[in-house]
Amino acid sequence: MEDKFNLTREQNVFIAKRNIVDYIWKSANLEGIEVTYPETQAIYDGGIVNGLTVDKIIAINNLKYAWEFILENKDVDYDFKALCHLHKLTCDKLVLDQNLGRLRTTPVNIGGTSWKPQFPIETQIKEELTALLNQPLKTKTEKAIEIMLWVMRRQMFIDGNKRVGMLFANKIMIDNGCGIITIAQENQPTFLEKLIKFYETGDNDDLKQWIYETSIDGINLNE
Repeated sequence: MEDKFNLTREQNVFIAKRNIVDYIWKSANLEGIEVTYPETQAIYDGGIVNGLTVDKIIAINNLKYAWEFILENKDVDYDFKALCHLHKLTCDKLVLDQNLGRLRTTPVNIGGTSWKPQFPIETQIKEELTALLNQPLKTKTEKAIEIMLWVMRRQMFIDGNKRVGMLFANKIMIDNGCGIITIAQENQPTFLEKLIKFYETGDNDDLKQWIYETSIDGINLNE
């Protein structure tokens, strides 16, 4: 699985900033936060949007702050601390304070399947993340996709795991000039169907390849 794009970090940040509202809109809808693109744009710009719940407005603003964090902090390590910080940013005011940036201690149910994720243990999470990052002979793109899916299936946080997983993966992608992972609106039903199969089987091959083929955004600026 080769890197599709070979950008500088500055080029990748430029592309991300140009399309930031689109990425936020798609990410929100992927997590079941139903907002339109114009509503997302208005919230991003600090405007007033009538008819939306407070939680939806908070969720969009939180995604804005999380994206600003990954775009403006190139020296942040890809570690457990960064995962927890992204959870704090994405779920601030949406979950109880004692759950922000902390591993969940209660069971969770996954819609569409009877499969249940195991309880997260910090030492195991750190070991698994290190192993994924240090896989030999794999490109940054492949590692980023695998880590994103691992975060989603691990369900280490009480809420927001898909958002955190995608943001963390996109920090890896952007820092290494590999483009941006984003799931188009029309592809989200297929993604969620494949995600359920991945949850149940633990086999990420099909979903990983599908994401690689359909869901990496970027421009070959050097051509």
